[in-house]
Amino acid sequence: MAFLVYSLLLLLSSTSRGSALPNSQSRKEKIGASVQLSFVREFSSAEDVKGISHPILNKTLDIIAGPKEPSPSSPGMLLQPHAVTTDSNHRIFVTDITAGVVHVFDFPNHEYWLLGAGNHLRLPLGVATDREGNVYVSDSGLRTVFVYDSNGKFIHYLKKPRGNESYFDAPHGIAVDSATEHIYVCDTPRHMIIILDKKGHVIATLGKRGSGTAPGEFNNPTQVVSRAGEIIVLDAGNSRVQILDQRGHFQREIPLAYVGYRAGLAVDGEGNIYVNPELDRLQVFDGKGQLLYSFGEHGTGAGQFNGVSGAWVDAGHCLYVVDSENKRVQLFQIAGAGAGGC
Repeated sequence: MAFLVYSLLLLLSSTSRGSALPNSQSRKEKIGASVQLSFVREFSSAEDVKGISHPILNKTLDIIAGPKEPSPSSPGMLLQPHAVTTDSNHRIFVTDITAGVVHVFDFPNHEYWLLGAGNHLRLPLGVATDREGNVYVSDSGLRTVFVYDSNGKFIHYLKKPRGNESYFDAPHGIAVDSATEHIYVCDTPRHMIIILDKKGHVIATLGKRGSGTAPGEFNNPTQVVSRAGEIIVLDAGNSRVQILDQRGHFQREIPLAYVGYRAGLAVDGEGNIYVNPELDRLQVFDGKGQLLYSFGEHGTGAGQFNGVSGAWVDAGHCLYVVDSENKRVQLFQIAGAGAGGC
C-alpha cells in the first residue's frame, strides 16, 4: 500500500507578452544580479489559447467589463496542475491531478484539447514526449504509464497492471532521452529510477528498494531529466540533486536545504539546473552545482508563485513553471547567446 501513502502525502503537500517581473526597481534583489529572465505570459484555460491572437483587444475588454470567471468545474481550465512539458511542435502538456487529465495548449494553432478524458487517468503526475510526438503520462493512482500518439490517441501502457499487481508502486517524474529514446521513470516509493525502452521492456534500474544515502542511491526520487548524456535526478528524500552518467554511474551532487514532494526540476540549453526547494522560489545552479541565482516570491503577480510543482525548458531558453495553487503556468524567456523568442 506504499503508493496510497505516497499519493496522500503528495496531495497534502500540495498577462501580457513581454511584461517585466513585478517591482523592477528591486529586481536584482529578487532574482539575482546575473539573471536575465523576462516574463512572457501566463495561461490557465482554453480561453487563453483561443484569445492569444488579440491580446490588446482582450485586455481592453477585461478593463471595461472585468475578466470572465470560468466555472471551477470547467474541463477547459487548470484545477490543480502538477507537471509540464512540450513536444517538438511546441505544444504544451500539463498534468492536472484534480481533473485527472492532461491539458494540451497549442498556441501556434490556437487549439486546446485534453488527454485522458473519460476516466482513463486517475492521478497523472509526470509527462514527457519523444521524437515522434508520442506522449507518456505516469499515473501514480493507477500505477502505470499511459502512452498516447501525437494526435492524442491511446496506444498502450508501459507495464500494464494485472488486477491488483503492478510493476510500479507509484510512478512520478518521467523523462525521455532524445538520443536513445530510453524512458526514465521515478518509482518513488521503491526509491528507484526505472529505465525502459519504448515497448516497456526494462533495461535497467537505478537505486534500490529500501532507500539509501550513498552516491547513486535514492530516497524517494520524484523528478528526472535526461540531457546531453547525463541523468539528473531530484532525490527528494535526501534533499539533493544527483547527476549520473548514462550508465547510471554517480558523477556529482547538489545539496539542497529542503525538498518537498511537489518540487519541480528542469535543465536549460546551457546545462543550468532549475529546482524549487521552496514552494514559492526557484534556485538555479550551473552544471557543476554552483548556485547562480534565486527568483520568485509568494503572490499572484508575474514572477510570483503559490506552490511551484513542475518546470520545463523548451528550445533551451523558454522556461515553463507550474504555479499550482494559483492554477496557472507561467512562461519566462531565459536570456543567452542565440536565444530566440518564446
